[in-house]
Amino acid sequence: MTSTPGSAGPTAATTPPPSDPSPRVRRFTTAERLVHRATAWLVLICVATAACLYVPQLAELVGRRRLVVTVHEWSGLLIPVPLLAGLASRALRADLSRINRFGPHDRRWLRAALRRDHAPGSRPAGKFNAGQKLYAAWTAGAVLVMLGTGLLMWFTGLAPLVWRTGATFVHDWLALALGVVVAGHMAKALADPEARRGMRTGSVERLWARTEHPLWRETEE
Repeated sequence: MTSTPGSAGPTAATTPPPSDPSPRVRRFTTAERLVHRATAWLVLICVATAACLYVPQLAELVGRRRLVVTVHEWSGLLIPVPLLAGLASRALRADLSRINRFGPHDRRWLRAALRRDHAPGSRPAGKFNAGQKLYAAWTAGAVLVMLGTGLLMWFTGLAPLVWRTGATFVHDWLALALGVVVAGHMAKALADPEARRGMRTGSVERLWARTEHPLWRETEE
């Protein structure tokens, strides 16, 4: 049968292809970014004031030791506040649940990291990789210990002298360890511009997400 001009109806029109997905994917909400930013500043203030208290050259340069001690004490006490306030955010609570779960793929990620294996697919990760999970857990524990030992040092009537002496020892050495770990965290962030952009703007490139966090369900189509 031969078709005639104009015989094709509207249903014969070519259906346009679906539009491509956005090249970027949402990673963090505004509340999550604010919690991270506020916590980061408080930790950096604590580390900086601690350095001014324990490094003689910095102590001489800054002076005003009583003021530095006061800033150090209050910034330390305030560190948990942004996270506690952020618990009102459903997205933050969901991410805390993710970061507290450690699965078989995380163990595989760690083994690959220890072997320095960067082959594609060797480091499977969800929204957070195993390194980020360990960093978050270690930092949370360190902050709680620092807070407890700091209170014993600040309020001298809370415990006998031997406890305060032990608290000072733990506080000082843990502070040094925390400073080193935070420096490592910042170095990793500086080496990954897209990760920094995700924390700054809330979104990341879809290709980056699929490459670095292939098990992250939000990146699946």
